[in-house]
Amino acid sequence: MILSERLLLFLQGPEHLQDLRAYYLDNAAHLDPWEPARSDDFHLETAWRRRLLAVAEDHKAGRALKLVIRARDGGKVLGVCNYSNIIRGSFQACHLGYSLAETAQGQGLMYEALEASLHHVFTKLNLHRVMANYIPENERSGRLLTRLGFEQEGFAKDYLHINGVWRDHVLTAKINPMFRYTTQI
Repeated sequence: MILSERLLLFLQGPEHLQDLRAYYLDNAAHLDPWEPARSDDFHLETAWRRRLLAVAEDHKAGRALKLVIRARDGGKVLGVCNYSNIIRGSFQACHLGYSLAETAQGQGLMYEALEASLHHVFTKLNLHRVMANYIPENERSGRLLTRLGFEQEGFAKDYLHINGVWRDHVLTAKINPMFRYTTQI
């Protein structure tokens, strides 16, 4: 568990199945413009069970850190932040993806969640680089990443298939200023 002033961040697991399912159902229209098109079975419990088993395997193997965001006082899932495609060796990097409930927008909650989770990724996982890419029209994400210290590194045409269309993305990254090189990487 990762704590911040107002938030608790938990590893996604089977115990979050119903809450994550509700989060994605409640926020479908809000998230659709920024996420891949969903299959017809995306919201079924069996699909969620399968995905969460895969998440547990990825976490156990060190390939991902996928987190549920809640208020410290409990309640509904407010969002998720996912550190995926973790690669060790000479790369020591991952990709970051995140989303926040429509009702939680504009309160600085995603900034708080990402600041706390980035600290964990940089200090506990000792990753050197976190990459986060966003659709240029998603100005809110661009401002958030800039505020967190991500720097623009490029632009990719037709980078990801989002909501049924190939979308360009701004490529950003943040380098771990505390990275500790070891011969075991």
